[in-house]
Parts: sequence; C-alpha cells; structure tokens
Amino acid sequence: MKVSDILRLKGNALFTITPDEPLADAVNIMADKDIGSLVVMEHGDLVGMLTFREVIVAVVGNGGSVGTTQVRKAMDDHPVTCTLETDLDEIRRIMLDRHARYMPVMDKRMLMGVVSFYDVAKAVVDSQNFENKMLKAYIRDWPAEEEDEKN
Repeated sequence: MKVSDILRLKGNALFTITPDEPLADAVNIMADKDIGSLVVMEHGDLVGMLTFREVIVAVVGNGGSVGTTQVRKAMDDHPVTCTLETDLDEIRRIMLDRHARYMPVMDKRMLMGVVSFYDVAKAVVDSQNFENKMLKAYIRDWPAEEEDEKN
C-alpha cells in the first residue's frame, strides 16, 4: 500500500495557515476543525508544520498563553515529508524514527495532503482485516458464525 492509497480513502480535506498569522488563530482553527495539525504555507510553498506538540511548547514557553506569538515562531520549519509513492512500511518507519505524528505529502513542490499516524494505523488494520478475510475464505468450512459474533 502506498501513501496515495491512504489519501484516496481518507479524502482530500486539507487545512493550511501562513507563518505570519497569530498562533491563537491557528489554535482556534485546530479546535474548530478537530484536527491536530496545520500545514504552514507561504507563497505556495510548504514552509512548516504546526501540530499540537509545537503549540504546547509555545504555550509553556510563553507562561501559559499563546499571547501574540506568530505561527512562524512555533512551527516546525523542517518537517519530514513523503511522496504519493512512498510505501506504507516506509511511512511507519519514518514516523517512528522521527516521532512525527503528521507528515505532509508532496508531489515535487505541490502539497497533496497530510498523512497522520492515525491514518497509517487505520490503513494497517484495514489491510490486515482484509487479508484475514481472504485467508479465512480460502480455508474450507471456516466457522463464519464465530467470527461474526466477535465483531
């Protein structure tokens, strides 16, 4: 499975912000949309990633409030990215190695979407469930009633 498959199943909702906007606006968008990240774009280019992790660090560094902090000051200005062709196993490895919960998906310089750790975990579980169903269908006389009761 590739990142393009995950994005196709996930849908194409994408939320961005510019680096010069107030962090308070970013926090409001994240809360309103129930999302954990915003892609930071400037002049059509990816310049950073803002996640709840960066927001918390900024709030703690500012004595418990966002104050007048701009997104630019809080964002990760070197986010790890992937492409539409990146394999699911590679995404899992990168996310674990870099402690990244959100990863922008790029096609050259164009932002195609964001893959979250949740999206990756869901894709793995869905893939395993499909594989299990195929294996059970292959085995003759599999007791379907027991499987239905467990789900």
